[in-house]
Amino acid sequence: MTKHLLSIGHGLSARTFSPLLQAQGWSITGTTRSAEKAEIIAKTGVTPLIWPTGDLDAAIAQADAILISSGPSAEGCPVLTTSTKAIIKRAPHLTWVGYLSTTGVYGDHQGGWVTEDTKIEPATRRGQWRKDAENAWLKLATDHGLPVHIFRLAGIYGPGRGPIAKILNGTARRIIKKNQVFSRIHVDDIAQVLLASLNAPNPGRVYNVCDNDPAPPQDVLAHAARLLGRDVPPEEDFETAEMTPMARSFYATSKRVSNKRITSELGVTLKYPDYKSCLQALMD
Repeated sequence: MTKHLLSIGHGLSARTFSPLLQAQGWSITGTTRSAEKAEIIAKTGVTPLIWPTGDLDAAIAQADAILISSGPSAEGCPVLTTSTKAIIKRAPHLTWVGYLSTTGVYGDHQGGWVTEDTKIEPATRRGQWRKDAENAWLKLATDHGLPVHIFRLAGIYGPGRGPIAKILNGTARRIIKKNQVFSRIHVDDIAQVLLASLNAPNPGRVYNVCDNDPAPPQDVLAHAARLLGRDVPPEEDFETAEMTPMARSFYATSKRVSNKRITSELGVTLKYPDYKSCLQALMD
């Protein structure tokens, strides 16, 4: 019997994950907000569902697995409405639920290392929303035995996304802030982490999803520029640089994120273990 994944918020990570599942014989329903995107999703062999106007409850009831990529707001995770939670609790076939969160929940560690056991203390409003959403999903796991898994994603590289794209479209800025480091992950490696978890569920488990090489953002942009044969963007001091509040908020925290759990427990070998291999792949 064909197994079925419901992908709620069928974005880049879910679109990259889907072919791996389809190769194992799974069918997939992916939600989107527009008819135009629904047509694009359908061309990949995924059944589109326009949501929140469509019947999400019926799709949940039929799912063997659910992947939630939709971001939260001050009102919480948009999937966890009162009626939807009731359906999820009764869903008869669920063996795996994956919630895509962010390493932003850890807050600021001034460049220090964090693991999944580090206390989460978000430093931004969006980080707090993610923390609240994680807790809501984990409560379903604790109270009702729902097979929830949390994936805390670092900054995502992918086609048309990341330093290469910024250099090419002229938006790259080398903002310099002392001791600032970020962790990152290629979308292909997100997909293989999700597949490894789906094939070996461990309900209630949290996973950091990042590469081996946290690095200062200015170093990554400089390397991207050199690969492209472009001029390295000039340095701009964080304190005096003109930035939107959203852009500035990304520099509010600095930490190095450990990925030992995905390699030791899930047995994942990253395709792109550092930013240099990742940028070269995007170039290729």
